Amino acid sequence: MQFKQIIGQKSLKQELIDAINGGKIAHAQLFQGQAGYGSLPLALGFAQYLFCAARLPHDSCGTCASCLKIAQLQHPDLHFVFPVVQAVAKTSDQFLSEWRTQIQTNPYFDLFHWTEAIDNKMRKPIIGTEESKEIIRKLNLKGFEGGYKVMIIWQPEEMNADCANKLLKILEEPPVKTIFLLVTEDANKLMVTIQSRTQLIRVPKIENIALANYLQATKQQNPTNAEAIAAFADGSLLSALAYLETSENQDQQRQDFIQLMRVCYKKEVLGMMDWAESLASIGKERQKLFIQYSLHMLRQSLLTNYMGQTLTKVSDEEAIFLEKFAPFVHSKNILAIDKELNDAIYHIERNGNAKIILLDLSIKLTRLLHSKEQ
Repeated sequence: MQFKQIIGQKSLKQELIDAINGGKIAHAQLFQGQAGYGSLPLALGFAQYLFCAARLPHDSCGTCASCLKIAQLQHPDLHFVFPVVQAVAKTSDQFLSEWRTQIQTNPYFDLFHWTEAIDNKMRKPIIGTEESKEIIRKLNLKGFEGGYKVMIIWQPEEMNADCANKLLKILEEPPVKTIFLLVTEDANKLMVTIQSRTQLIRVPKIENIALANYLQATKQQNPTNAEAIAAFADGSLLSALAYLETSENQDQQRQDFIQLMRVCYKKEVLGMMDWAESLASIGKERQKLFIQYSLHMLRQSLLTNYMGQTLTKVSDEEAIFLEKFAPFVHSKNILAIDKELNDAIYHIERNGNAKIILLDLSIKLTRLLHSKEQ
C-alpha cells in the first residue's frame, strides 16, 4: 500500500518516511489508534516504503518488483499475524487468503468486521500459543531477498498470555534486519513487558477536511453532507462508512434521535419504553453507531446554542431540528449527557441487556434535558 492511498495523516506519513530515510528504524514499533484512523494502512505503507527499491521523497514508487509484491500482500519477507478462531485453525497462515481479500477490499476494518469475515458463528478470535512458535520459526529463517524481514501483528491485544510471554525475547533481541510492526487499538491492553519493548506511534484521527474530501471523491457526497458526516465520524473512516451504509439508515438515525429527544422532553415513560425496545432489536454495532450519532448531534446542539449555525457541521434536515432543540443543551448539562452516552456504549460493548441500558439512558437524559442553565 502506498502512502498516497491512505486518507489524511500527512504529518505522520512524513515522520515514518523520514525515519526510514534517516536510518532511525526502531526494531519494534507499536501503531496505536482506532481502526478507522488507518493504523493498519499506515503499517502497510511503512512496510512498502521500507522494501521499495526506488523510493521517492514522499512515497514508495509503486512499480518496482517489491512494491508490486507488497500490493498483492505476497512479498516473501512480509509476514502477518492476526487473531483467528481456534476451533477453525490455530495460526494465521490458514486464513491468509481471507486476510488478503479483506485488505484489498477495504484495509480499514476492525475485529468485528474481521470476525464476521472468517466465522459465521462469530466466535471470539485470538492469537494463540501455536502462533508464537510460527513467528519465531519464520523470523529465524534467512530473508528470501536478503533485506529486511517485517512481521505485522494486528490486534496484539488479543494474544493469550502464553503467546505473549514466548515472544518477549525475540521482541527484545530480534534477528538482524527484522522489524516488528504491532497494530493495536489500545496499547494499555498489552502486557507492560511488551509495551516496554516497542516504540509507540500514536495514530491520530483523520483530519475532517481529508475525510470530507474522500467522501466527496469516492462516495458522491455533496460538500455539505460530506462535512456533516466527517464531523459525525470524528476522524474515523469506519464510522463514516457505517453512517453511509444506506441512505435509509441515515434517515432512521435522525428519526430515532428526534423520537428519543421528544419522549425525554415530554417525560413519556411509555414512549421511552417503546423507543428502547425498538433500538434493542437492531444489533449491538448499530446501537453503538446510533449513540455515536447522538453524541454528534448533541455537540452540534451546543455549538448552535452558543455560536449559531455558522460553525455546525450538519445536514439541512438536521439543522431544522437543531434550531428548536439546541437551547436545551448547555454548559450545565452537556458533560453529564456526554458521560451517560459514553457509559451506554461501554455497557453495550460488554454485552449488557440493551433494552435496560437504553431505557436507563432515556430516563437519565430526561432529567438532564430539563436542567436549567444558571
